[in-house]
Amino acid sequence: MGVSVFPHPPLADYQLLDSGHGEKLERFGAVVLRRPDPQALWRPHRKKDVWQQADASFVRESDRGGRWEGPGGSSQVLKSWMLKDFIPASLPALSLQVRLTPFKHVGLFPEQATNWLWVERRRQAWAAAGERGPRLLNLFAYTGVASLLAAVSGWQVTHVDASRSSLDWAAANAQCSELPSDAIRWLLEDASAFAARELRRGKRYHGILLDPPHYGRGPKGQKWSFPRDLAPLLDHCRKLLLEDGPSFLVLSSYAVGYSPLAFENMLREFGPGQVESGELALPEEGSGRLLPCGFCARFVREASGG
Repeated sequence: MGVSVFPHPPLADYQLLDSGHGEKLERFGAVVLRRPDPQALWRPHRKKDVWQQADASFVRESDRGGRWEGPGGSSQVLKSWMLKDFIPASLPALSLQVRLTPFKHVGLFPEQATNWLWVERRRQAWAAAGERGPRLLNLFAYTGVASLLAAVSGWQVTHVDASRSSLDWAAANAQCSELPSDAIRWLLEDASAFAARELRRGKRYHGILLDPPHYGRGPKGQKWSFPRDLAPLLDHCRKLLLEDGPSFLVLSSYAVGYSPLAFENMLREFGPGQVESGELALPEEGSGRLLPCGFCARFVREASGG
């Protein structure tokens, strides 16, 4: 019995070139990045000089972050650039900004492409059945690729993130992709507090996306702890999903130490519907090796309740 891994679609503007010795070598557009990755426990396939030619390499300075260096330790690196073909070919094109942050992240998570496609298939199936104007809640929404794709495809999107800089980055991506200014409802909010408030307001959603961090803080200093706060938040989300129409929830996380079976068990508490769980992973160019990128579980309830 093999590990269940969600299929990853090809992306023109992204490739995992190599991985190993606790690092990964990636191409974002024409720019090659070298970043730490604790999952890459094996040996790299490519020679050392290939890694050393990366346009930018992340050097960790503490558990709080680090810096980016160019080839040979140069401080001259490209800080940001645009990608126009990062999205799977079957989905609407977007213009997205890559930025080198002090936390090794670049604002894009290619492993989520499998979920972008899955959400679009749900929308298409429901549209064929006569469902119009579906509502999507994206919590811990970060730089907004899932929100933008949903808005372009016809969802009424509520985008929630606790970081002002992430929210501004997402709004900039929307502007670069020429979305109307009112296409997305942008909210600087604590996810748990917002979900509780939406319940009190009697709001309901066709779809909810969650990709929570292990630890975090809300805009008013609220503390988020994955092991403590996930179950109560999922209980709010369960009640926020439509009961008399089609609905789904996608939970993913890079919080190491949990099993996709744990996610699946929590989503099975949502009642009648289908649940699937597995790993998110990126295929390595040439070798077929898969780099683990977190866990994911999906719950879906069709209009009939099954």
